[in-house]
Amino acid sequence: MTFTHLDGDGHARMVDVTHKQPTARIATAEAFVECSAEIVAALRDGSVPKGDVLAVARIAGIAAAKRTPDLLPLAHVIGVHGCTVDLTIADDGVAITATVSTADRTGVEMEALTSASVAALAVVDMVKGLDKATSIRDVRLLSKSGGKSGDWTRA
Repeated sequence: MTFTHLDGDGHARMVDVTHKQPTARIATAEAFVECSAEIVAALRDGSVPKGDVLAVARIAGIAAAKRTPDLLPLAHVIGVHGCTVDLTIADDGVAITATVSTADRTGVEMEALTSASVAALAVVDMVKGLDKATSIRDVRLLSKSGGKSGDWTRA
């Protein structure tokens, strides 16, 4: 078995994508922040003491997509050409969907997952003073398109 991120001596390495042609790529990921009824009510009426939770989480998610290689040592530095972070208040928390796009040599799946994850962390940070039991669940890739492996959508 060969491992793409190990060299011949078994050391971690970044895969060289120098000779790959840039192509349009898009990935979408989601996360869910499970919250108490008290927090959901505060989110809906805008009374969370720290301020506009959804706005802060949206910006955190966008910033995170652009910083993915700083967090994941084998991720390539790529141009994040687009990022949207949508947050929806549900009866039991906040649903987050992050979509990241590029025209580069490698995909943006990790950028989308990082975006959704950090947006969820920002929600937790903003509401933790109201309820320490707030939790994050269901961080996962929903779809990706472009690149050698083509399109993929979660069943």
